[in-house]
Amino acid sequence: MKHFSSSFHNAWLVDGVRTPLVDYCGAFGALSPTDMGIKVARAVLERSGLPAADVESVVVGSMAQADFDAYVLPRHVGLYAGVPLTVPSILVQRICGTGFELFRQAADQIALGYADLALVVGTESMTRNPIAAYTHRSGFRLGAPVEFKDFLVEALVDTAGPVSMIQTAENLAVQYDISRADVDAFAAQSFDRALHAKDFHAGEIVPVTNEVFALQGYANRGIQLPRKVVQMAHDTHPRPSPVDALAALRTVYPGGVQTAGNSSALVDGAAGALVASDGYVQKHGLKPLARLRGAAAVGVAPEYMGIGPAPAIRALLERCGLTLADIDLFEINEAQGAQTLAVGRELGLNLDKLNVHGGAIALGHPLAATGVRLTVTLARALRQRGKRFGISSACVGGGQGMALLIENPEA
Repeated sequence: MKHFSSSFHNAWLVDGVRTPLVDYCGAFGALSPTDMGIKVARAVLERSGLPAADVESVVVGSMAQADFDAYVLPRHVGLYAGVPLTVPSILVQRICGTGFELFRQAADQIALGYADLALVVGTESMTRNPIAAYTHRSGFRLGAPVEFKDFLVEALVDTAGPVSMIQTAENLAVQYDISRADVDAFAAQSFDRALHAKDFHAGEIVPVTNEVFALQGYANRGIQLPRKVVQMAHDTHPRPSPVDALAALRTVYPGGVQTAGNSSALVDGAAGALVASDGYVQKHGLKPLARLRGAAAVGVAPEYMGIGPAPAIRALLERCGLTLADIDLFEINEAQGAQTLAVGRELGLNLDKLNVHGGAIALGHPLAATGVRLTVTLARALRQRGKRFGISSACVGGGQGMALLIENPEA
């Protein structure tokens, strides 16, 4: 099978951080994704101890047009993080695979000699997805329909089918004989693991407070939380969710398996990381979180888009000369419970290796930030457990899958 993949020989994940993931219309609801991106960019540079002046490329992902200055989102992330004025920025989009694509592009830039240190940031406001119209630039004709629609709702439908993202999971539930009870049990486990891993996740979270981002000679940006909210330091969606409580929820489609409780949570948040070359790591005596070993992206049928991680992982393993048995931990985005279980069944995964600290059902899925979050979480989990290889992956709307291989240098 032909596939889009590569192995990396000169790229390291130096460090990574994220904001808390905050429920839709919650305390981050008014925040621009640009400012959340600036926050994590500044934080990862501070945590790593590396100077912003050393950054030679800024690679940023964000899906929603969630602000009127969205065109310059990646440029503002770099500038207000203190990266030199002469360093360019680029916006990357591969929907739910965007965060992995950020790492892939950063590794490619390093391999091609464009940079020795790249700043990667995924940032997403699900709340600020706009109510939009695309047909009224020339005005409103008498009696013609007014076509303002909820962008977030419309974006979750692949018009080629047409099929919604939830329906693609339902299709996989039928194909892989996955029951409602199976999905609810998996969701309950995700919530339980996330709750028990609260202290673990705290290690990658930078608390968010009211803050001004100043840039000499330019307008201030910043973060303003709602009144009476002093700080956000923890994920807000994980909660006790036993199987009987999940089983009481109504399915999205009659006779289906997916509910609001066993699908990924809508949250706002951002994640940032630094990717460096061998030479930069050695010169500065760094101890990176992980080595980036390879990436793969594949296409699958749109109506079964959720299976995308399975062929992506197979392509990645083939490219890097490894087998499934070589992989110690997996972080696969829980877009929907049935979708993740289908990937597990297709690959024959040991679910004890999957999302060991909870997944997007419990924590949430801020589209472009998810791949960065998953990869940083995975790197830290490998360190915690003394394991060597890990794969982070996600399905991608429209019918794709993407996967990233990392290695713990201390294993």
